[in-house]
Amino acid sequence: MSERDKYPADSGRRRFVKGVVGGAALAGVGATGAAAINSATQSPGAGGGSTQAYAIENTAGPAPRGMPQIPVEIDDEGYLKGVWPEVKTEQQGGISIQIAETQDYKGSGVAYTSEWFQYCGVESYAGIEPGYDSDNYFRVGSNPGYDWESEVYSEGDKLHVDDFSDYKEWSNDVGDPGLGKPATGRWRSEDAEDVIPIQVIKSEQVEQMAQNDPWIEASTEEGFIAWLNKCTHFCCVPKYKSEGSAKFNAENDVYCQCHQSVYDPYSLVQTLFTARPRPTE
Repeated sequence: MSERDKYPADSGRRRFVKGVVGGAALAGVGATGAAAINSATQSPGAGGGSTQAYAIENTAGPAPRGMPQIPVEIDDEGYLKGVWPEVKTEQQGGISIQIAETQDYKGSGVAYTSEWFQYCGVESYAGIEPGYDSDNYFRVGSNPGYDWESEVYSEGDKLHVDDFSDYKEWSNDVGDPGLGKPATGRWRSEDAEDVIPIQVIKSEQVEQMAQNDPWIEASTEEGFIAWLNKCTHFCCVPKYKSEGSAKFNAENDVYCQCHQSVYDPYSLVQTLFTARPRPTE
């Protein structure tokens, strides 16, 4: 029985957090690039090393692990933000460096750190620097992934909860309707050369997941879940409910058209991998 056969199509979706998945152990199922992403990096730099992160689960294709989750907050006006870890200074190798890390995030027992996002070259982006000056809002990018975003927003607009009010019915004619309403965007990328791509979904399934798990309760809000949208295989940008995904039974999942990696946004797993160090100044 395959992993996906364990979950019948009429069961809805998986709603749980699974244990640690070793990135190095899974890298062998993909191309050589996947192993390179997970390999220990010996080059000089700040931060990096063995890292345990929460991620949306990789369920098929060559990707070695899931894509890292971004905790969500909603401000008093209803705009969506991605939480950035607490910034502090510590000594590493006799040198003072800034790190972004929150121990026991909102009492969940999870250590949330910027190292979750240090792969695929993102470690060199300005927005991953712990002290980068950013308001942390999720903003619409130059090429929105869904037609509804183009109808509602202009580039740079902040995502707002009111624009997801039809999340129980929304459909783009791919897969089953009503599973959740998605948006693509960018995070911590204003006035930066490189854009950090993100994806957000509001779904009843996220609301249900949050009832049973301290981490999901702490890292999601009002049914919103978000992640860094960089495929862990060759760093492409996947999409939830993407055209062409039905050929790979992924019409209700996050699908990467480059090499057919598939991710389940409603199954969170702990992943263990080697985060790449940020370049030193």
